[in-house]
Amino acid sequence: MPGLFDPITFRGLTLRNRIVMSPMCQYSAGTDALANDWHFVHYGSRAVGGVGLIVVEATAVESRGRISDADLGLYRDDQIPPLARIVDFCHAHGVPVGIQLAHAGRKAWSPKKGVGPEPAVAPSAIPFAPDWPVPRELTPEEIPGIVEAFAAAARRAAKAGFDLIEIHAAHGYLLNQFLSPLSNRRADRYGGDLEGRMRLLLDVVEAVRSAWPEDRPLWVRLSAVDWAPGGITLEDTVVVASALKARGVDLVDCSSGGVVVPPEPIPQGPGYQTAFAAEVRRRVGIATGAVGLITEPAQADHVIRSGQADVVLLARQLLREPYWPLRAARELGVEIEWPRQYLRARR
Repeated sequence: MPGLFDPITFRGLTLRNRIVMSPMCQYSAGTDALANDWHFVHYGSRAVGGVGLIVVEATAVESRGRISDADLGLYRDDQIPPLARIVDFCHAHGVPVGIQLAHAGRKAWSPKKGVGPEPAVAPSAIPFAPDWPVPRELTPEEIPGIVEAFAAAARRAAKAGFDLIEIHAAHGYLLNQFLSPLSNRRADRYGGDLEGRMRLLLDVVEAVRSAWPEDRPLWVRLSAVDWAPGGITLEDTVVVASALKARGVDLVDCSSGGVVVPPEPIPQGPGYQTAFAAEVRRRVGIATGAVGLITEPAQADHVIRSGQADVVLLARQLLREPYWPLRAARELGVEIEWPRQYLRARR
C-alpha cells in the first residue's frame, strides 16, 4: 500500500504527497469578501511547509451565503485577483491549490447566531437552534439560481488558477441542510426521501463539473452522520457518495455533524472520523479523505497504508505547526525537498 509521502493523481493533477491542508475559515476578509495579506501569508506558509495540497477556506458563492461577514467570496469578478495572487505563490513553491465553494444557508452569520446584513435562507423555515432567527424557505423558483451561483464561482475559480474545487456539503451549511431530514421538511422535489433531499447537491455537482475544466478534480465534503436521531446515517452517505461518483466527483472528504446541536456530545478522539472514510471507500469504490484529530505522522501514515483513505486532511494541527510535513518526513524516514532558504536548518 502507498504511504503518506507517496504521490497520488486525480485527473490531470498529481499531488506530491497525501497531506492536504483542510479548509478552515479565517474570518479575516473585509465586508467586500476579498482575500488580503493575512490570507496570502497564511496559505503561503503552508505551501513552503511542504503540504501536498492546500484547500482554501469556505468561500461563499453568494453574498448572503457567507458564514460570517468577514468570509471570502467568489461571487464577483473583483474577488478573483487577490485569490490568484495566493495561487501563484503556492504554485511557485510546487503546491497545487483548491478552493472550497460554500453557501451557509441558515447558518449564515454564524458568529452572530444568524443575524447579519442579509436574511438567511434554507430548505425549510427551521432555525439552527432555538436562539437563532427563523430562516426564509427557498422557493422552487429560486433554487436554480443557487445552482448557477456555484457554477459561476467555479468559472471564477478557473480564472484564478485553482487546481481543484471542493463543494462544501457538510457541517450544517446549505447543501447539508437539504440532505438532512432534520433540516429539510420540504414536500416538493427537493425534499421528502433521500432522492429528493440530495437533488440540489447533485444539480450543483453537475453544474460545477460542466463549468470546471475536465482535467481538474472535483471533491465533495460530506457530513457522513448527523450524530442525532433521525438524521443522516452512514447508509445514506454511501448512497449519496455513489451518486456523486457517477457524476464525476473524484473524492469524498468525510467529516461529520454540524446540521444540529447533537443531544449527546460527539465521541471525539484521535482519528474519530476515519472509519467513515474507510467505509465509503470500501463500499463505493471512490477515493476518500480522512479528517478529524489527525495530528501525528505515524497516525496519518497508518490511515493511508491501511487503506482507510487516500489522503489525510489536517486542520488545527497545521495551524499549530505550519511545517508539519517537514517534521513528518523526518520522523517517517522520508527524504523530501525543503525550501532552499531553510536548508541550513535541515540537519
